[in-house]
Amino acid sequence: MTEPMIKACGLIKRYGEVTALDGVDLQVQGGTVYALLGPNGAGKTTMINILTTLIEPTAGDGFIAGNHVVREAEAVRRIIGVTFQDLVLDRGLTGRQVLDIHGRLYHQSREVRRRRIEELIELIQLGDAIDRNVRTYSGGMQRRLELARGLMTNPQIIFLDEPTQGLDPQNRAAIWDYIRSLRHEQGLTVLLTTHFMEEAEALADMVGIIDHGHKVIEGTPKELVASIGADVISITGTGDNSHFLQRIQNLSYIDQISHSNHDGVIQIGVDNGARRIAEIVSYAGGNGYVIEDIVVARPSLGDVFLKYTGRALRDK
Repeated sequence: MTEPMIKACGLIKRYGEVTALDGVDLQVQGGTVYALLGPNGAGKTTMINILTTLIEPTAGDGFIAGNHVVREAEAVRRIIGVTFQDLVLDRGLTGRQVLDIHGRLYHQSREVRRRRIEELIELIQLGDAIDRNVRTYSGGMQRRLELARGLMTNPQIIFLDEPTQGLDPQNRAAIWDYIRSLRHEQGLTVLLTTHFMEEAEALADMVGIIDHGHKVIEGTPKELVASIGADVISITGTGDNSHFLQRIQNLSYIDQISHSNHDGVIQIGVDNGARRIAEIVSYAGGNGYVIEDIVVARPSLGDVFLKYTGRALRDK
């Protein structure tokens, strides 16, 4: 396997008493899409900010195409593109001016800037709107312009922090198509953060879940979903469930059990939900535990996410 295009080794970032990242390792191979998932405050944006040279880690090392993100920050900036979670477009400029100024900052010649802008207008389908003020753009148009700006310098690697946040399904699907084309046609390496499980399933070759500053699991979407079981039985009930959990934990056909004290939901991964549901329900008679609702479904990446990060509300 070749040297990864993105590599993090034991990255730690502290803000006073708060540890945002706590020894995170990460490797992203060239020409692949890696999705970093996690609840609010898990450390995703901190990770992006370190790898794009915006902040320095407290400890550990990061490398972009072999360049150290602190010692060789200038070299890193020349080969990456970034789109941020919060839009940072000058609303008083036209779309064309936004792209042109960005090209000038990277010392692109006038001819290179002109050619690149025309290529990107076609890619992101802004058409005549490219010469209108950004303040007239819809949210989807601004996201597409933000993506174009990140691509203006023909980066080898692009970091996308919540690239479809706030978009409707149609615009979200359009952004997905752009990302797929960049990966397949240009061999671009992509690291994205997202709250949308379907986005990670649709785009990512590899998925990492981060929580409380730690990477808790990593794998392909199919591998992570398969780890839950062929079916997931979700049970909501009242009363003491400890006896029920104890009785079912050693059943041979159960792959995993997770439960939340916050909302009382028990998730059980089984080989066949329809076949096993009656037997599992039969074990729920002890200690006054009463099942109120039961659902059988195919597992998803969202089920994996909840298994490793829990269901409790986050205020960060």
